[in-house]
Amino acid sequence: MVKYFQRTLQIYNYLPANTVHFNTFDKISVSMKIGIIKEGKTPPDERVPLSPQQCKEIIEKFPNIELVVQKSKVRRFKDETYAQQGIQLVDNVDDCDVLMGVKEVPVADLITNKTYFYFSHTTKKQPYNRELLQTMIAKNITMVDYEGLTNESGFRLIGFGKYAGIVGSYNAFYAYGQRTGAYQLKRAYQCEDRAEMENEFSKIKLPNDYKIVITGGGRVAKGAIEILDKLDIKKVSANDIVNQTFDQPVYAQLLVGDYNVRNDNQPFTRQDFFDDPTDYQSSFMQYAKVANMYISCHFWDANSPFIFTREDAKSPDFNIEVVADISCDVDGPVASTLRPSTIADPLYGYDPQTENETAFDNSNAITVMAVDNLPCELPKDASSDFGREFIDKILPHLIDDKENVISRATICSNGDLTHDHEFLRDYVNGN
Repeated sequence: MVKYFQRTLQIYNYLPANTVHFNTFDKISVSMKIGIIKEGKTPPDERVPLSPQQCKEIIEKFPNIELVVQKSKVRRFKDETYAQQGIQLVDNVDDCDVLMGVKEVPVADLITNKTYFYFSHTTKKQPYNRELLQTMIAKNITMVDYEGLTNESGFRLIGFGKYAGIVGSYNAFYAYGQRTGAYQLKRAYQCEDRAEMENEFSKIKLPNDYKIVITGGGRVAKGAIEILDKLDIKKVSANDIVNQTFDQPVYAQLLVGDYNVRNDNQPFTRQDFFDDPTDYQSSFMQYAKVANMYISCHFWDANSPFIFTREDAKSPDFNIEVVADISCDVDGPVASTLRPSTIADPLYGYDPQTENETAFDNSNAITVMAVDNLPCELPKDASSDFGREFIDKILPHLIDDKENVISRATICSNGDLTHDHEFLRDYVNGN
């Protein structure tokens, strides 16, 4: 069998362009063997890149693809569920061409000369993963990072962000219930799936004049809004949430132009803000004066203004009592986020006057939810959503990468960094 690793190099143009070209899976003349690896990182992650039903779909739809699943006691989808779909369970994946996981693979588990798909967390030069990238280069591994799978405009094609928003939004209402004692919600991670979590919605009781603001417009925000809409919380405009009163709970979605203004009072333009956010300052306080809850789902650039500062939070006009910081930029744009919280212990309090952590139910504090691995709370649904995107948006490019989707996401190959990731050279060299 011709090694898939060689075919990958041909597709990526590391070999002559006229060597191999596939237009559809039906034209594959050699087989590809994909292995779903067991997650080895601590703490354990119960997610998978493909659900049992999706593995079966791939095998049935693409007969030249062989797919096996490495046995694991960690996954929320149990081994027997894969077996029930006719998926072969194996102890060893050494004979696979492509290995797919979710989180970083422990260095000791990396297999030489393989193509890997997972979130490597190396492209921001994370110090704790330098050895991981160094080892992949040394072992001649082709590393395709999910985070780098984008279209030509740079928009990500795949990710778990939607379920970060879904769980984070649910946790915001869990936090309100815990702070006030108004109700008790079952934790999302204790639910078998999203359907069981949504059965808890009937318990949620909010005051009639309750106001919620959410920042962000991407897939995280869309996930959070799914929960708000399912709770029948009315959506209103950014202007109305500031200037009107309501006899029911409402929320407003704030985009960057809603809570940032130019320093020179000239009109806000989106492209200008993205080009140079240093010319802007936050106007979020107009919302903080009227909102009771804030759900952050934005992407924040380090050069952008803080959304609200520690001085803002000290103001007697600051009204927000619950912050669900899904974005979780520590000591950054959301002043109350002192640290990430955990699934096991999701809440803490921020005392604006002392700027220190306190009890989450302290009446003088902001109740903070800042879990930074939210999709792990609903691993079945998050995995199925991710797998759907992989099959629909990524799998075709694995064979015919004419749009360079796989190539752009490939961090290393042929024993070195790829051209697009040369910026990691000093990181790899330990400088």
